Amino acid sequence: MNIIGPDALVFGVDDVAACRQYLVDYGLADAGGGRFEALDGTAVVIRAKDDASLPPGLGTASMLRETVYGVADTATLDAIEAELRRDREVSRHGGVLRCADDMGFALAFQVTVRRPITLAAETVNAPGATPQRGPNGIGVTPDMPALPRTLSHVVYFVPDAAKAEAFYRRLGFVCTDRFTGVGPFLRPAGTLDHHTLFMIETPPHMRGCEHFTFHMGGPTEVLLAGTRFVEKGYQSFWGPGRHLYGSNWFWYFNSPLGCHVEYDADMDLHDDTWVAREAGMGADTSQAFLFQYRKKWAPSGPPPDAKR
Repeated sequence: MNIIGPDALVFGVDDVAACRQYLVDYGLADAGGGRFEALDGTAVVIRAKDDASLPPGLGTASMLRETVYGVADTATLDAIEAELRRDREVSRHGGVLRCADDMGFALAFQVTVRRPITLAAETVNAPGATPQRGPNGIGVTPDMPALPRTLSHVVYFVPDAAKAEAFYRRLGFVCTDRFTGVGPFLRPAGTLDHHTLFMIETPPHMRGCEHFTFHMGGPTEVLLAGTRFVEKGYQSFWGPGRHLYGSNWFWYFNSPLGCHVEYDADMDLHDDTWVAREAGMGADTSQAFLFQYRKKWAPSGPPPDAKR
Protein backbone atom coordinates (compact mmCIF):
# COMPACT_ATOMS: atom_id res chain seq x y z
CA MET A 1 0.00 0.00 0.00
CA ASN A 2 1.51 3.27 -1.11
CA ILE A 3 1.38 5.21 2.16
CA ILE A 4 3.87 8.08 1.96
CA GLY A 5 3.96 9.23 5.57
CA PRO A 6 2.24 11.61 7.96
CA ASP A 7 0.54 14.59 6.32
CA ALA A 8 -0.60 16.14 9.60
CA LEU A 9 -0.86 15.64 13.35
CA VAL A 10 -3.97 16.97 15.07
CA PHE A 11 -3.87 18.04 18.73
CA GLY A 12 -6.51 19.09 21.23
CA VAL A 13 -4.65 21.45 23.53
CA ASP A 14 -5.12 23.32 26.81
CA ASP A 15 -3.68 26.63 25.62
CA VAL A 16 -4.31 27.38 21.95
CA ALA A 17 -2.51 30.75 22.03
CA ALA A 18 0.66 29.29 23.57
CA CYS A 19 0.69 26.41 21.08
CA ARG A 20 0.17 28.78 18.17
CA GLN A 21 3.13 30.92 19.24
CA TYR A 22 5.26 27.84 19.82
CA LEU A 23 4.63 26.42 16.35
CA VAL A 24 5.26 29.77 14.64
CA ASP A 25 8.49 30.22 16.60
CA TYR A 26 9.46 26.64 15.70
CA GLY A 27 9.29 27.72 12.07
CA LEU A 28 5.91 26.57 10.75
CA ALA A 29 3.73 28.96 8.74
CA ASP A 30 0.31 29.90 10.13
CA ALA A 31 -2.03 28.80 7.35
CA GLY A 32 -5.17 29.79 9.29
CA GLY A 33 -7.81 27.71 10.97
CA GLY A 34 -5.35 26.27 13.47
CA ARG A 35 -3.14 24.76 10.75
CA PHE A 36 0.63 25.31 10.83
CA GLU A 37 2.53 24.17 7.76
CA ALA A 38 6.03 23.19 6.73
CA LEU A 39 7.37 24.22 3.34
CA ASP A 40 5.74 21.23 1.60
CA GLY A 41 2.30 21.67 3.19
CA THR A 42 2.57 18.94 5.84
CA ALA A 43 1.32 20.33 9.12
CA VAL A 44 0.41 20.38 12.76
CA VAL A 45 -3.23 21.25 13.48
CA ILE A 46 -4.33 22.55 16.87
CA ARG A 47 -7.79 22.83 18.37
CA ALA A 48 -9.06 23.53 21.85
CA LYS A 49 -9.24 20.24 23.73
CA ASP A 50 -13.05 20.44 24.02
CA ASP A 51 -13.57 21.11 20.28
CA ALA A 52 -16.44 18.86 19.17
CA SER A 53 -14.80 18.20 15.78
CA LEU A 54 -11.92 16.29 17.37
CA PRO A 55 -11.80 12.51 17.67
CA PRO A 56 -12.02 11.27 21.26
CA GLY A 57 -8.89 11.49 23.37
CA LEU A 58 -6.86 8.51 24.53
CA GLY A 59 -7.94 8.85 28.15
CA THR A 60 -4.41 9.82 29.18
CA ALA A 61 -2.51 13.10 29.39
CA SER A 62 -1.68 12.92 25.68
CA MET A 63 -3.03 15.79 23.56
CA LEU A 64 -2.59 14.01 20.21
CA ARG A 65 -6.04 13.36 18.76
CA GLU A 66 -5.38 12.17 15.20
CA THR A 67 -2.54 11.16 12.88
CA VAL A 68 -3.32 11.93 9.23
CA TYR A 69 -1.42 9.84 6.68
CA GLY A 70 -0.88 10.92 3.10
CA VAL A 71 -1.19 8.24 0.43
CA ALA A 72 -0.31 8.23 -3.25
CA ASP A 73 -3.77 7.82 -4.83
CA THR A 74 -7.38 6.78 -4.38
CA ALA A 75 -6.47 3.18 -5.23
CA THR A 76 -4.39 3.11 -2.06
CA LEU A 77 -7.32 4.49 -0.08
CA ASP A 78 -9.50 1.72 -1.51
CA ALA A 79 -6.95 -0.93 -0.52
CA ILE A 80 -6.64 0.44 3.01
CA GLU A 81 -10.41 0.57 3.39
CA ALA A 82 -10.83 -3.01 2.19
CA GLU A 83 -8.17 -4.26 4.58
CA LEU A 84 -9.42 -2.40 7.65
CA ARG A 85 -13.12 -3.16 7.15
CA ARG A 86 -12.28 -6.79 7.82
CA ASP A 87 -12.21 -6.17 11.58
CA ARG A 88 -13.08 -2.59 12.53
CA GLU A 89 -15.35 0.35 11.90
CA VAL A 90 -14.19 2.63 9.10
CA SER A 91 -15.70 5.85 7.79
CA ARG A 92 -14.99 7.56 4.49
CA HIS A 93 -16.23 11.06 3.74
CA GLY A 94 -14.88 13.79 1.49
CA GLY A 95 -11.92 11.68 0.41
CA VAL A 96 -10.76 11.01 3.97
CA LEU A 97 -10.75 7.52 5.48
CA ARG A 98 -10.91 7.30 9.28
CA CYS A 99 -10.49 4.53 11.84
CA ALA A 100 -8.58 3.69 15.02
CA ASP A 101 -5.56 1.42 15.27
CA ASP A 102 -5.27 -1.46 17.74
CA MET A 103 -3.90 0.86 20.46
CA GLY A 104 -6.78 3.32 20.13
CA PHE A 105 -4.92 6.03 18.17
CA ALA A 106 -7.25 7.84 15.75
CA LEU A 107 -6.01 7.63 12.16
CA ALA A 108 -7.00 9.33 8.93
CA PHE A 109 -5.83 8.57 5.40
CA GLN A 110 -6.06 10.94 2.44
CA VAL A 111 -4.44 11.50 -0.93
CA THR A 112 -1.40 13.45 0.18
CA VAL A 113 -1.45 17.23 0.32
CA ARG A 114 2.33 17.44 0.07
CA ARG A 115 3.54 20.06 -2.38
CA PRO A 116 6.68 19.36 -4.42
CA ILE A 117 9.57 21.48 -3.17
CA THR A 118 12.91 22.07 -4.86
CA LEU A 119 15.50 23.27 -2.38
CA ALA A 120 19.22 22.84 -2.07
CA ALA A 121 20.55 20.52 0.62
CA GLU A 122 23.43 21.39 2.89
CA THR A 123 26.76 21.07 1.10
CA VAL A 124 30.09 19.88 2.50
CA ASN A 125 33.70 20.39 1.44
CA ALA A 126 36.05 17.60 2.51
CA PRO A 127 39.63 16.73 1.57
CA GLY A 128 39.72 13.81 -0.84
CA ALA A 129 36.31 14.57 -2.33
CA THR A 130 35.13 16.96 -5.02
CA PRO A 131 34.05 20.20 -3.31
CA GLN A 132 30.29 20.57 -3.05
CA ARG A 133 30.65 24.32 -2.46
CA GLY A 134 32.80 26.05 -5.03
CA PRO A 135 35.16 28.97 -4.51
CA ASN A 136 33.62 31.84 -2.55
CA GLY A 137 30.55 29.80 -1.59
CA ILE A 138 29.64 30.49 2.04
CA GLY A 139 28.55 27.58 4.23
CA VAL A 140 26.75 29.53 6.94
CA THR A 141 25.57 33.09 7.55
CA PRO A 142 23.90 34.49 10.67
CA ASP A 143 20.64 35.22 8.86
CA MET A 144 20.35 32.12 6.65
CA PRO A 145 16.90 30.48 6.64
CA ALA A 146 16.35 27.31 8.67
CA LEU A 147 12.75 26.24 8.18
CA PRO A 148 10.99 22.87 8.55
CA ARG A 149 10.66 21.24 5.15
CA THR A 150 8.40 18.24 5.74
CA LEU A 151 6.79 16.28 8.57
CA SER A 152 9.24 13.47 9.28
CA HIS A 153 7.89 11.09 11.90
CA VAL A 154 5.86 10.60 15.06
CA VAL A 155 6.65 8.46 18.11
CA TYR A 156 3.95 6.72 20.13
CA PHE A 157 3.92 5.35 23.66
CA VAL A 158 1.99 2.06 23.37
CA PRO A 159 1.08 -0.64 25.93
CA ASP A 160 1.72 -3.54 23.50
CA ALA A 161 4.36 -2.84 20.84
CA ALA A 162 4.04 -6.26 19.18
CA LYS A 163 0.29 -5.90 18.68
CA ALA A 164 0.69 -2.31 17.50
CA GLU A 165 3.37 -3.32 15.00
CA ALA A 166 1.20 -6.12 13.60
CA PHE A 167 -1.53 -3.59 12.75
CA TYR A 168 0.82 -1.35 10.76
CA ARG A 169 2.38 -4.32 8.98
CA ARG A 170 -1.10 -5.02 7.58
CA LEU A 171 -0.85 -1.61 5.90
CA GLY A 172 2.55 -2.31 4.33
CA PHE A 173 4.84 -0.84 6.98
CA VAL A 174 8.15 -2.67 7.45
CA CYS A 175 10.51 -2.72 10.41
CA THR A 176 13.86 -1.09 9.58
CA ASP A 177 15.41 -1.44 13.06
CA ARG A 178 14.29 -2.45 16.53
CA PHE A 179 15.11 -1.77 20.16
CA THR A 180 14.75 -5.08 22.00
CA GLY A 181 11.77 -5.12 24.33
CA VAL A 182 10.94 -1.50 23.44
CA GLY A 183 9.59 -1.27 19.91
CA PRO A 184 10.17 -1.01 16.15
CA PHE A 185 11.10 1.73 13.73
CA LEU A 186 8.57 1.45 10.89
CA ARG A 187 8.72 2.61 7.27
CA PRO A 188 5.64 2.65 4.99
CA ALA A 189 5.94 1.55 1.36
CA GLY A 190 5.70 5.05 -0.11
CA THR A 191 8.96 6.40 1.31
CA LEU A 192 12.56 5.29 1.77
CA ASP A 193 12.96 7.27 5.02
CA HIS A 194 14.31 5.06 7.81
CA HIS A 195 11.09 5.55 9.74
CA THR A 196 7.94 7.63 9.88
CA LEU A 197 6.72 5.84 13.03
CA PHE A 198 8.53 4.58 16.11
CA MET A 199 6.81 2.95 19.06
CA ILE A 200 7.96 2.65 22.67
CA GLU A 201 6.25 0.10 24.92
CA THR A 202 5.12 1.73 28.17
CA PRO A 203 2.40 1.20 30.79
CA PRO A 204 -1.16 1.91 29.54
CA HIS A 205 -1.49 5.18 31.49
CA MET A 206 1.34 6.67 29.36
CA ARG A 207 -0.29 5.91 26.00
CA GLY A 208 0.14 8.86 23.65
CA CYS A 209 2.62 10.89 21.64
CA GLU A 210 6.24 11.09 22.86
CA HIS A 211 7.45 13.41 20.10
CA PHE A 212 7.16 14.45 16.49
CA THR A 213 9.65 16.10 14.18
CA PHE A 214 10.10 17.86 10.86
CA HIS A 215 13.04 17.35 8.47
CA MET A 216 15.41 20.29 8.01
CA GLY A 217 17.85 20.91 5.16
CA GLY A 218 20.90 19.60 7.02
CA PRO A 219 22.68 19.55 10.38
CA THR A 220 23.55 23.25 10.19
CA GLU A 221 19.84 24.08 9.90
CA VAL A 222 19.07 21.85 12.90
CA LEU A 223 21.68 23.69 14.96
CA LEU A 224 20.64 27.14 13.72
CA ALA A 225 16.93 26.56 14.22
CA GLY A 226 17.51 25.03 17.65
CA THR A 227 19.76 27.90 18.72
CA ARG A 228 17.18 30.45 17.62
CA PHE A 229 14.49 28.49 19.47
CA VAL A 230 16.52 28.53 22.69
CA GLU A 231 17.14 32.24 22.28
CA LYS A 232 13.36 32.75 22.13
CA GLY A 233 13.09 31.16 25.56
CA TYR A 234 12.15 27.55 24.77
CA GLN A 235 13.68 24.75 26.82
CA SER A 236 15.98 22.22 25.21
CA PHE A 237 15.21 18.64 26.26
CA TRP A 238 17.74 16.45 24.42
CA GLY A 239 20.46 17.40 22.00
CA PRO A 240 21.80 18.47 19.73
CA GLY A 241 23.23 15.13 18.67
CA ARG A 242 23.04 12.38 16.09
CA HIS A 243 21.08 9.15 16.35
CA LEU A 244 22.55 5.78 15.40
CA TYR A 245 19.36 4.14 14.07
CA GLY A 246 18.39 6.39 11.17
CA SER A 247 21.58 8.46 11.47
CA ASN A 248 19.48 11.62 11.72
CA TRP A 249 20.76 14.68 13.50
CA PHE A 250 18.36 15.77 16.25
CA TRP A 251 17.47 18.42 18.79
CA TYR A 252 14.41 17.96 21.03
CA PHE A 253 12.46 20.62 22.92
CA ASN A 254 9.73 20.71 25.55
CA SER A 255 6.41 22.00 24.25
CA PRO A 256 2.90 23.03 25.36
CA LEU A 257 1.45 20.29 23.11
CA GLY A 258 1.97 17.63 25.79
CA CYS A 259 4.91 16.03 23.95
CA HIS A 260 8.43 16.80 22.85
CA VAL A 261 9.09 18.43 19.48
CA GLU A 262 12.24 17.76 17.47
CA TYR A 263 14.22 19.20 14.60
CA ASP A 264 15.93 16.51 12.51
CA ALA A 265 17.99 16.19 9.34
CA ASP A 266 19.90 13.74 7.14
CA MET A 267 17.98 10.53 7.80
CA ASP A 268 19.11 7.26 6.24
CA LEU A 269 17.13 5.86 3.31
CA HIS A 270 16.37 2.14 3.05
CA ASP A 271 14.80 -0.08 0.41
CA ASP A 272 13.39 -3.58 0.67
CA THR A 273 16.85 -5.19 0.60
CA TRP A 274 17.71 -3.67 4.00
CA VAL A 275 18.03 -6.11 6.91
CA ALA A 276 16.74 -4.66 10.18
CA ARG A 277 19.17 -4.35 13.07
CA GLU A 278 18.31 -4.94 16.72
CA ALA A 279 19.88 -3.70 19.93
CA GLY A 280 18.98 -2.92 23.50
CA MET A 281 17.86 0.64 24.11
CA GLY A 282 20.30 2.75 26.10
CA ALA A 283 22.54 5.79 25.99
CA ASP A 284 25.09 4.12 23.71
CA THR A 285 22.48 2.99 21.16
CA SER A 286 20.28 6.10 21.25
CA GLN A 287 22.93 8.42 19.86
CA ALA A 288 26.40 8.37 18.34
CA PHE A 289 27.23 11.58 20.19
CA LEU A 290 25.48 14.29 22.15
CA PHE A 291 26.17 17.97 22.67
CA GLN A 292 24.77 20.50 25.08
CA TYR A 293 23.79 24.03 24.18
CA ARG A 294 25.66 26.90 25.79
CA LYS A 295 25.58 30.62 25.18
CA LYS A 296 27.82 32.00 22.47
CA TRP A 297 31.36 32.83 23.48
CA ALA A 298 34.28 34.64 21.81
CA PRO A 299 37.95 33.82 22.48
CA SER A 300 38.89 37.11 24.14
CA GLY A 301 40.09 35.10 27.14
CA PRO A 302 39.50 31.74 28.76
CA PRO A 303 35.88 30.58 28.93
CA PRO A 304 34.23 31.17 32.31
CA ASP A 305 34.37 27.50 33.27
CA ALA A 306 37.90 26.80 32.06
CA LYS A 307 40.15 24.97 34.51
CA ARG A 308 43.07 27.03 35.73
